[in-house]
Amino acid sequence: MDEKIPTRQEALELLKQYNQSDSLVKHALAVEGVMRYMARKRGEDEDKWGVIGLIHDLDYEQFPEQHCKKTEEILNEHRWPAEYIRAVISHGWGICVDVKPETELEKVLYAIDELTGLVVTTALVRPSKSVMDLKAKSVKKKWKDKRFAAGVDRSIIQKGAEMLGVEIGELITDTIMGMRDVAGEIGLKGNIDG
Repeated sequence: MDEKIPTRQEALELLKQYNQSDSLVKHALAVEGVMRYMARKRGEDEDKWGVIGLIHDLDYEQFPEQHCKKTEEILNEHRWPAEYIRAVISHGWGICVDVKPETELEKVLYAIDELTGLVVTTALVRPSKSVMDLKAKSVKKKWKDKRFAAGVDRSIIQKGAEMLGVEIGELITDTIMGMRDVAGEIGLKGNIDG
């Protein structure tokens, strides 16, 4: 079977076919926004990085026990390129699969997936309820409080930052910047004009 490069629209339709949860769709859009930002920053293919970010949790709502494995099946059925499928699956490294992130794209996805959750939670406890005025130091302060956003696995973020050879502060700033691009879509524009 021939591989088919998916469009953003196709990826979004597939995501919504398998995910009805508003929070999961918003998470996918947040990760897409950060992946696009990171691709631009690195001079990489923004559409490719964005589509992979958008689809990364495709199976999570319907098949949480088979996370990443079911996505591989679904994307293969849709003839997605092997490179895209591998990138998507690698974000579950050490959690539900043994596919280690190797490319820059895979390492970025691995590093920022959990981090978007911490950024969202930090933004929502601010008076502005926005990422538009959020700074890395606020997220770093919340990082230290293990009870805050307790579901966010900080060790994965740390490992991802180390793989990329970047400081946590830089990774947080980049994640915030990427999320600002989609703040309206993910409900984090808050009460700030901009």
